[in-house]
Amino acid sequence: MSKWALFLVSVLSSLYLSNAYKILVACPLPGKSHSILAEGMLNHLSRAGHEVTYITAIVPDKPINGVTVVDISEYLKLPTNMMNLKSIMDKTHKTDILTVLPSLVNMSRNAINNVPVQTFLSDKTQQFDAVIADWMFNEIYAGFSGVFNCPLIWLSTVEPHWMMLQLVDETPNPSYSADISSGNVPPLTFSQRLKELGLQIFGKLIKTFYIDGIDQEIYEKHFVPHIRNRGYPVPPFEELRYNASLVLSNSHVSMGVATRLPPNYIPIGGYHIDPVVKPLPKDLQKIIDDAKHGFIYFSMGSNLRSKHLPAEVKQDLLNMFGELKQTVLWKFEEDLPNRPSNVHILKWAPQQSILAHEKCILFITHGGLLSTTESIHFGVPTLGIPVFGDQFINVARGVKKGYAKKVDLSYTMAKDLKVAIQEMINDPRYMTKIKELSFIYHHRTVSPGQELVHWVEHVVKTGGARHLRTHALTTPWYQKFYLDLAIVLLIIIIAIKHLFRYVCSSKGKKVLANYKKQN
Repeated sequence: MSKWALFLVSVLSSLYLSNAYKILVACPLPGKSHSILAEGMLNHLSRAGHEVTYITAIVPDKPINGVTVVDISEYLKLPTNMMNLKSIMDKTHKTDILTVLPSLVNMSRNAINNVPVQTFLSDKTQQFDAVIADWMFNEIYAGFSGVFNCPLIWLSTVEPHWMMLQLVDETPNPSYSADISSGNVPPLTFSQRLKELGLQIFGKLIKTFYIDGIDQEIYEKHFVPHIRNRGYPVPPFEELRYNASLVLSNSHVSMGVATRLPPNYIPIGGYHIDPVVKPLPKDLQKIIDDAKHGFIYFSMGSNLRSKHLPAEVKQDLLNMFGELKQTVLWKFEEDLPNRPSNVHILKWAPQQSILAHEKCILFITHGGLLSTTESIHFGVPTLGIPVFGDQFINVARGVKKGYAKKVDLSYTMAKDLKVAIQEMINDPRYMTKIKELSFIYHHRTVSPGQELVHWVEHVVKTGGARHLRTHALTTPWYQKFYLDLAIVLLIIIIAIKHLFRYVCSSKGKKVLANYKKQN
């Protein structure tokens, strides 16, 4: 090779390396759906040539090129009863926010207070150009940006909501926006508006008097020593939590509702979906090929287990499915004896490949946002059985949009499912609507994966993308409501009133008369 060729290769290599960044992705929650989103992000960033360090409790099955894993699976586990369907149905384990919140906060503490993460933080050779952190009802992972003195990007795994938006812009008005734990979909009735107002006020009180104090404690104990050790000034935690450059949101208007978003809130819903559909296993392909009337796919997601359903409910479902002419694929974690001939159990289900098949006519789902996204991506109507969290509002949005129906999780749900299945299969409106939304979902300027990489690089290249931040975040609430102007006007009115009284009083008239004589 000539010296000029060597010089050209050197220049090209330096140009490539100059665009490669070091990125920390902190998504420690030990939930499969969160790890799917995180791994989707890792794949896009690594393919773009970036070097990624990944803090996780669920290690990827296969190593990802350019990704270094900080494994904390030993220190972080989901509570066993939290995802047990029978416990939820029997109400022996609650799934409301007051019950779940302490577990989430405790998991965030454990995600920081462990040997691998503390060793990683103490390593001064670790430097990053940006931190991407999973938001889970607290902002403690903002501490990573303080340690590494770099921009912070929040990953929101759900549709836009007030708790997320207030970190980069302002709290949306509850009269036309719903809480993440609500099942209401705008436009809201009077009673729904009251409920949303109450949920927002209650949420702010919980954040202020419970979560914020714990965040502050964890920050001072587990992050501040590492910031000082690196010689950086220690920023107040309140400054870090509101200092995010932008939010990458696993959302899209086709799945949710049109929401007023600031420039630094970027919807990238669907980025986790592989653009190339993988072929089905041969045995599953044969089952589908033999499905003369199409097939129905039933899955309660990656965290919930169908095997935990009460025995009588499982039997009722089998009996009901056996009465259908369609083939039923049921994601079930163990074998089910005495199954009808049209019901097939899948201990592991390649969900995207299943939904992509043209014979898939209905998706029975728990309503998680990943499943909702994939149903719209592939254009399959859904029958939702929400269990907890944002599943209720995801299903409610689908019902409102016209491509879904809802069935309550109950001991009689097999009967309710049969009615809903027959209606959805026989009414073409559901399929027509999902195809319309699927077109809207796909009709973007660039793919969600390209969008993700672009905005991460944009944050690094612009030193934190401060130009995207609106003044809504920093403007005090009393100025937004013009209370300062109201106070000034009130003072002026009071002053004029007192002056008028003085002028009209006998003493005032005497002073005024003397003034006129002198002039």
